[in-house]
Amino acid sequence: MSSSGHNFKRWFRGADHSQAKGAEGVDAAPRTSRRCIGLGDFIRSLTASGEEKLCVLDLGPTSPNNIAFLTELGTRVYNEDILRESEDSGYLLKQEDGSMQIDPLKFFAENLNYPPERFDAILCWDVADYLPEALVKPLVERLQALLKPKGNLLAFFHTKDAGEESLYSRHHIVQKDVLELEPVQGFRLKRIFNNRHIENLFKDFASRKFFLGRDNIREVLMVR
Repeated sequence: MSSSGHNFKRWFRGADHSQAKGAEGVDAAPRTSRRCIGLGDFIRSLTASGEEKLCVLDLGPTSPNNIAFLTELGTRVYNEDILRESEDSGYLLKQEDGSMQIDPLKFFAENLNYPPERFDAILCWDVADYLPEALVKPLVERLQALLKPKGNLLAFFHTKDAGEESLYSRHHIVQKDVLELEPVQGFRLKRIFNNRHIENLFKDFASRKFFLGRDNIREVLMVR
């Protein structure tokens, strides 16, 4: 690990908080392994840049595997468990019909609050499939603003609702193109994006590269 001890806390913004909350409801089921072509391309883009101290943002539950793997490449890793944060009732706002809905302005005032073009790459995983509807488009807009020009964003999308098999998971990087998925209880799949939906959602990105896995997961590597 290339970082010094006194910088560790600053680089992993929210890591301790995310890990503590992420431990709640972690399924006892064993991890499953999957080959990930999109991740392989994502990692190659980091190593091919030739730049030092690249900054990577991980939007999933804190994974020691990811921290170790990415810092070994010489990157600085920031982590925000954005889906877990979206469960905080403090972000709810009463609507005219009396219902309670998450307020994107309040949410993003306290989450992903970084300077523009802060990151060289972002691991979005499958967060968009589980996030409250009101946050999906604002999240993509925020991530685009946080990426540097030509920065990479990797996202996964379910191709069908597989019921219990669609449980949200903590993604652990094992090798540059291999992941282990650790199921996390408490989140249900909220939507299925098709290719057109994904292209529209990320329409302001310069390019999108699609990979279809055998496990009903569509991997998409986007370049700003």
